[in-house]
This record gives sequence, C-alpha cells and structure tokens, in this order.
Amino acid sequence: MSHPHPELGTPPDLPANGLRVVPLGGLGEVGRNMTVFEHAGKLLIVDCGVLFPEDSQPGVDLILPDFSYIADRLDDVVAIVLTHAHEDHIGGVPYLLRGKADIPLLGSRLTLALLEAKLKEHRIKSYSMEVSEGQVERLGPFELEFVAVNHSIPDALAVAIRTPAGAVLHTGDFKMDQLPLDGRITDLRAFARLGEAGIDLFMVDSTNAEVPGFLASERDLEPVIDRVIGKAEGRVVVASFASHIHRIQQIIDIARRHDRRVAFVGRSMVRNMGVARELGYLEVPDRVIVTPDQLAQLPDAKVVLICTGSQGEPMAALSRIANRDHTISVGPGDTILLASSLIPGNENAVSRVINGLTRLGAKVVHKGNAMVHVSGHAAAGELLYCYNIVRPRNVMPIHGEPRHLRANAELAVKTGVPPERVLLTLSGGVVDLIDGVASVVGAVPCGYVYVDGSSVGDITEASLKDRRVLGTEGFVTCIVVVDSVEGKVTAGPEIEARGVFEDQETWGPVVPVIRAAVEDALGQGNTDTYALQQIVRRQLGKWINEKHRRKPMIVPVVVEA
Repeated sequence: MSHPHPELGTPPDLPANGLRVVPLGGLGEVGRNMTVFEHAGKLLIVDCGVLFPEDSQPGVDLILPDFSYIADRLDDVVAIVLTHAHEDHIGGVPYLLRGKADIPLLGSRLTLALLEAKLKEHRIKSYSMEVSEGQVERLGPFELEFVAVNHSIPDALAVAIRTPAGAVLHTGDFKMDQLPLDGRITDLRAFARLGEAGIDLFMVDSTNAEVPGFLASERDLEPVIDRVIGKAEGRVVVASFASHIHRIQQIIDIARRHDRRVAFVGRSMVRNMGVARELGYLEVPDRVIVTPDQLAQLPDAKVVLICTGSQGEPMAALSRIANRDHTISVGPGDTILLASSLIPGNENAVSRVINGLTRLGAKVVHKGNAMVHVSGHAAAGELLYCYNIVRPRNVMPIHGEPRHLRANAELAVKTGVPPERVLLTLSGGVVDLIDGVASVVGAVPCGYVYVDGSSVGDITEASLKDRRVLGTEGFVTCIVVVDSVEGKVTAGPEIEARGVFEDQETWGPVVPVIRAAVEDALGQGNTDTYALQQIVRRQLGKWINEKHRRKPMIVPVVVEA
C-alpha cells in the first residue's frame, strides 16, 4: 500500500493519456470533502465541503479546503458535482464560487434545493443542473453516470466518471440499508454493471471501515424511539442533524402517534424542513406542527421539539438550552434525545452538553445508552460486499481519518486487490491513473483555510496559537517609560494582567528586575524601542515561568519620554 511521504515533491506534468486525482480535503479528516479530477486540460470537482473546528481552534467558524491548487484554473472547471447535501460536502461551495460564480453545479433535486438556500445567504446566483440516478451527462472530456446510494439524507448519489484515461467510481457517502425508510436502496446492480465494464479506480467511503459486520436498519430504531417518547412525562427535545429528513419524519410520525405537537427550533432546522416539505420529502399531517411561540399554550406532555446541536455546536439550540441561554428551558421530567452519532473530534463538546442538560434535571437518551441512531456510512461487511461486486483494478480509500483509511485499505486487500494497487494518501496527495495503474506521484499545498466571521483565510496557525495561549494562560501587559538621553526608566514598569495573577502585589518582586534590565541596556547605548520591548518580554516571561510555571501572552510596551 502506497503512503504519502513528507518528501513528496511537486507532481510532474500529467501525460496526455492520464487522469489526475487530487483530494483537497476529506482524507485524514471527517469533513471538507473535495476532490479534483483532471484530464485533457479540464477539471471536474466532486464535492466542496467544510470541516467544523475543534476546541484547539478558538474563534473559527468553519474550515475550508485549500483552493490555491485550482485558484488560477477556475476557467478550466467544467462542473462541481455534489454527491449529497451534508455540510461537509456542500458547505464550501459558496466560498469557491466567489472566485467564479458561473461554474455549473450538478446534484440531485434535494441537494440543489438545500444548497440554493445557502447560496442566497451569500447572495450568489448559481448555475445548476438537476440530475438523478441512472442519468448520464457528458461535460468536456468527462462522462458522468449517477448511481443511487442510501445515506442519512435523501437523494444521495455515487458518480461514475469515465474518461479516455480510465473509469472511476466515487461512492460519496453511502451505506447498504436493505430496509431504508424511503425505500431507496444503494443500487448494487449498477455497481455490478459498472464493475463488469471495468472500474480502474474505486474511491470508497472509509468512515466506518473499522466497524465489523453490517449496520442495523433505520427501521429498527422506531420501537426504541417510540418507547422514549411514549414514556416521557414532560417535554421531549430531539437533537438531530438538520439534514436528516428521514429521522425527522420518524420523529413526527411517532409524536403524532402519542398525540404530541412538534416544533422546529434552530434556523437551519426550520429552513431545511421548509425546503423538504415544499419538495415532498417530508410529509407533515395537518395541525401537527406548531411554532415555538405557541409552545407556552400547550402542556409539556403534549410537545416534541426538534432542534439542532447534536454535535455540541456552541451556538446551536441544544447547547444554548443546556447553558440556559435560550428561550426554551428544560428541567426534571423532560427528556432529551440525541438522535445522531458522534463526528470524530466532537466528543468533548457533546459530553459538555449532556452534562449540562443532566444538571438541569433532564433525562438524556443518546447512542451510548440506547439504540437511537444508525450511522449513514457502510460498515466493514458492507464494504467487503462492494469490493467483491465491483472488483476494481485500483482502490483509493476516501472520507475518513488515517485509521479509517487504513482499515478500508486492509479490507480491499482481503478481497484480492493487490497491496500495491491500494493507494493510501492524505489530502493534497496527487494520484495519477495511467494505463490502468494508479500511483501517488506528488503532493500539492493543502492547508486549512479558516473562516472567522467575514474573514476567510486571514487566520493563521500563529493566530490560533495566540488565541489558545490567551484562553489557557492569560494575558499580561507591561508598560515602561524611558528617557534614552538620561539612560533611565522614568515611569513603571506597570503590569496589568487578565486571567493570570490579577493581584497587583504578585508583581512586586519582578518590577525591579525589569527596571534594572532596561536601564542596563540603556546604559550600553541600546535605545531601540523594539529591542527594549524584547528585553521586558524576556525578563517578565522568565520570572513568570520560574516562579509560577505559567506562560501567558506578554505584550511589552516601551514609551520614549
């Protein structure tokens, strides 16, 4: 199995008979999925998603793929193909279209509808083409065939990409639920047909490659959810992804069965359910839905709230409820149902929300203590079936952290794919398919691009380091006024701190140390303000570290009298 290597250089020019595959996100992480295909001077993009920040990235709203690889070639992009409407696959599209708004967007009906609502917020007019399973489209040198796959959102698609250089099957996110709520199964007959014709590169969802066997069906959850809602004494608050329309349909049907009314809470939840109802993906009986303003008129035992925040997002409805920062409150007798699985990296945030809700007296039901969610990604047994059906010549695991990619690669080898034909690479790794053989040929820049409010790409790793220091170690400023002619400190040092030793008496011992160091430098003719500031920083930082084992951010200010 091939591995990315730190010494991988710039990839060579692509031969005329080659197909280049460049993942700009999604390999080595669960999020910001984006892959660029290149052939005959043209580019095809599959997905363009975002990654949500972790605790170590304070103040960051979203993380985008690095578009620099294609920034000066947007005129060569024939289309952006979107496999489904989850944020980690479509959330980056508005930011990419800032560079060229008329790139055609291809996706299913629901995918384009949910994306269109997002693009309106960015004031972008899109150029889109609705596609469905079985449809074939030719765009430049790429022939695309769309295949139905089952996932945790309706209308998900895999895409087969045919070029003179070879054929690729990109699964998108998928699983093989044989009894899906909407009856739309993953089309294994199409997978088999494509495999018979020959798949040169199979790009396969890796998220659950470590999970043995097969996933339970979505239908198996209904009795458990029914019992939770049926036994609840007070309000029921269900937290779900705003895109999990099947699950929300389940909740609505069960709520109606128990004579409860339903309210949607959270901007994205209200928006997505509005789109789903309008397009017919969500069926809501008359008089079941109420607005949050009408809740006060209903007994708690007659209410189900469906909200966002299942991943512990700090600004989502559930987190705000847990922090008592929402118009909706919960307490003893209320039941919280987390109808989702954990995205890797969100464990701490979700744990904080569960603990916060528990402290308020609510009963919290989640995947850890009840069968209330099934993942949308194929487990190992399902992946083995796919490998045996498709029989690909080369395999490239996608969508997952390194451990997921490796587990998926090992499954491919078990089914008979030669180890040297299984390509393990991370985002930025460049794979060329030439004469039926795929290989890693180089790497391109693929760093994180941070969105912070209206700022895109301005936040650096150094900025995040400063924010982490401020959040954990505190902030100290030291002001010194000097007379460079006399070579003396005329005022100060005055030390102010936030988040660390705010008692002024703490700083008494270090004040003469700083004064002496500055006057010594002045006595040697060093009057450069910047140099004197560094002396203050070193003396103060050394003293804090030695005496108190802390490393706060230090901002020295030296003023010439």
